[in-house]
Amino acid sequence: MGSALTTIGLPVALGIIMLGLGLSLTPRDFTRIAKHPKAVVIALVCQLLLLPLVCFGLVLLFRLPPVLAVGMMLLAASPGGTTANLYSHLFRGDIALNISLTAINSIIAVFTLPLIVNLSIAYFEPGDGQVGIQLAKALEVFAIVLLPVALGMLIRWWKPRFAERMDKPVRIASIIILIVVIVGAVVSNLAVFLENVVALAGVTVLFCLLSLTIGFLVPRLLRVSREQAIASSFEIGIHNATLAIVIAQTVLNNFEMSLPGAVYGVLMFFIAAAFGFAIRGRRTADAPAPATS
Repeated sequence: MGSALTTIGLPVALGIIMLGLGLSLTPRDFTRIAKHPKAVVIALVCQLLLLPLVCFGLVLLFRLPPVLAVGMMLLAASPGGTTANLYSHLFRGDIALNISLTAINSIIAVFTLPLIVNLSIAYFEPGDGQVGIQLAKALEVFAIVLLPVALGMLIRWWKPRFAERMDKPVRIASIIILIVVIVGAVVSNLAVFLENVVALAGVTVLFCLLSLTIGFLVPRLLRVSREQAIASSFEIGIHNATLAIVIAQTVLNNFEMSLPGAVYGVLMFFIAAAFGFAIRGRRTADAPAPATS
């Protein structure tokens, strides 16, 4: 029961989430990069280069077991989650930038995620090729991530009013299905989950805090506007834990590897909210930075 719930339910849940993302996207969201290239490039460098290095350092610092270490690297390689848009809206970030980054990141991750995971497996579990993402599995990641987004965008182009009406129901359905599936997966593997949750709490909290901080401070230091820095912070700090869980459990067939994503997926909501209030409290102390073109 738990296995069927995971192998069928998780891809369905992620598919619905990515479909919902597609319903909110138009080709204009991809071309919007031309309006603020500096903010986009800085955020992508942080997301694709800095965070995997930070995560690698944390994994070594906390001396995680190999399977959990690869799970953390999988989480770091996952693009920003759609929840970032909500947090950016709540704390007055540049939502247009969030949408652009989510769209671009989702495409880039199709190529970078298998690469980072394979490198992590080679480092932490040398000689074990059974869980590596080979070409067929890389294509599976491509299908899981991009096809639902493309379908959602096609529906948005074909039936824009229908897409607008379906946006909220699809989001609600995806959350409900995801909760049911994750709870089912955890319950069916409760002993393994409880055995590792304490070990993972510290590293996932610290990784989330560092991700949010890097996403905010690096753009600000490079004189990106505050609104764009807030958007960048949540986009970089709120990883798509669902994608990490789906790939670990269905593509790599390893429940333990999904545990970092599961623990992070719960804790990040509270950490991101606290971080949002913290940077909002510093608003008056911040010197205004010129907006980038």
